[in-house]
Amino acid sequence: MSIRKVVFVSGEYYHIYNRGNSKQKIFHDKEDHYHFSGLLYACNQKENFKIDNLTKNQSLFDFEKQSKLVDIGAYCLMPNHFHIIITQPEDGSISRFMQKLSTAYVMYYNKKYKRTGGLFEGKFKSQHLNTDKYLKYSFSYTHLNPVKLIDKDWKTNGLKNRNLSITHLKDYGYSSFLDYMGLERVENKILNTNSFPKY
Repeated sequence: MSIRKVVFVSGEYYHIYNRGNSKQKIFHDKEDHYHFSGLLYACNQKENFKIDNLTKNQSLFDFEKQSKLVDIGAYCLMPNHFHIIITQPEDGSISRFMQKLSTAYVMYYNKKYKRTGGLFEGKFKSQHLNTDKYLKYSFSYTHLNPVKLIDKDWKTNGLKNRNLSITHLKDYGYSSFLDYMGLERVENKILNTNSFPKY
């Protein structure tokens, strides 16, 4: 049994990430992205919830929450992995949230694609964002991640075309970039930016 190297401390900031087994895709279409985004919101509560309780016209964003486990400052969903910038108000909340999130998405994915077994490459990974510079970098890294879909070497060589990159990020839609750009959408419910510095 592997032991987690990072111990989650309440009030500290962390970069959480994981990817599909053997780098396989975990998001194939808009529905997959939207479902995972909805789970980022719905799983963020101490109470258990049942997706079956939703009516046909409701989404995961319609769950009424009485509590929260974590505060999410930023996120990005890529075809075969995801990134979340997160903090916890109480000890154990990050682990509990990630367990609920991962379990719920794997159940959805296996049912939809008629498969069994694990989806992710082991336990989720984490980095302690223990300096202001590191936290600021992680916000930028998370939001700029989709640029590699149109320019795989941008991190090494820099952005070839800034305007094209911004247009791509606006069109991509599967991250909190649009929330920071001020777009009103249901995914705004995922974030609690009050728990993070105002970058």
